[in-house]
Amino acid sequence: MKIREITTYIEELAPLKFQEDYDNAGLISGDPDDEVKGILLCLDLTDEVLDEAISKNCNLIISHHPFVFKAVKNITSKTLTGRLMIKAIRNHIHIYAVHTNLDQVEQGVNQILGQKLRLMNLRILRPFTNTLYKLVVYCPNMRDKDDIPVPEKVRNALFKAGAGQIGNYDSCSYNTEGYGTFRGLQGSQPFIGEQGKMESQNEIRIETIFPAHLKSKVVEAMLAVHPYEEVAYDIYKLENEYPKAGAGMTGTLEYPLNGLDFLYHVKSDLGLQMLRHNQIPLHNIHKVAFCGGSGAFLIPDAIQQGCDAFVSADLKYHEFLDTNGELLLVDIGHYEGEQFTIELLYDYLIKKYDTFAVSKTMVKTNPINYF
Repeated sequence: MKIREITTYIEELAPLKFQEDYDNAGLISGDPDDEVKGILLCLDLTDEVLDEAISKNCNLIISHHPFVFKAVKNITSKTLTGRLMIKAIRNHIHIYAVHTNLDQVEQGVNQILGQKLRLMNLRILRPFTNTLYKLVVYCPNMRDKDDIPVPEKVRNALFKAGAGQIGNYDSCSYNTEGYGTFRGLQGSQPFIGEQGKMESQNEIRIETIFPAHLKSKVVEAMLAVHPYEEVAYDIYKLENEYPKAGAGMTGTLEYPLNGLDFLYHVKSDLGLQMLRHNQIPLHNIHKVAFCGGSGAFLIPDAIQQGCDAFVSADLKYHEFLDTNGELLLVDIGHYEGEQFTIELLYDYLIKKYDTFAVSKTMVKTNPINYF
């Protein structure tokens, strides 16, 4: 098994296109064509985690946070980043990070956090926009040599490549009948008709949508089965929201809780030593917004969508002050909000790979202690 195969599989769950501009997700160090001996999963790469990987004969470390985050001007043992890079390379250990791209997919960091909080009806809080495309392609309304309708063959190829998914529905398309005209010029080899002769053909116009990260895959799948020498197709960028990716999530409790009971609920379900919160509201908590890691930028979205509480981390003094009692803010800690990422990745990987060891780090990398 090659490193590339593992990272490709992870990117099916969390496409790199969904990472923030400032992020550095992906293969940070190593050769993607090397073979995998073992995988170690962690939130943060530290000296202790590297030593653990060496002792367990794991040559691929998958971390949530990239250990190379800002521009690196030199690699020396005088810095933590340089020391880790040198040590990883000397021991032939590959480093891969899956960060904000995993934060911002439907089945990522926030979904498992919502599940741990026992929330139902999970939805993306701030869905991405401008990340959907519509493909329009024209197919001859006829059967191929295998007696399969050409439009059906093209549709099935598009759907298999990931196009046509809307919410809880797949295989979505719109089809209209019409006719196309064409004339093959010198050098052409028309699938229908003769070179130099004006032709008219009954055709089906197929329309379907797909997310941006599947663009190459969808177009290649369509071209591979389309019978025309020159395929007529259009791609349009859409402003529609993409409900399967974005920042934060919302969910509902099975039964509303008063503010104090909700705090106990959060603390108990997440195994927290402590949490921070603003004034406990008089109203019950039913609809909850949440975001693993630093999510203060989503407070206005939580208020606008009528949430009763917002659970995240790294909240500042004035953010607690400025909500005017509209929202119960709960700061659970950055590490604490992302601690289940290792479990998420472990479960995802072992579904497909069982020929080598996938291990969860035994090192607690949370740099914050409580006194």
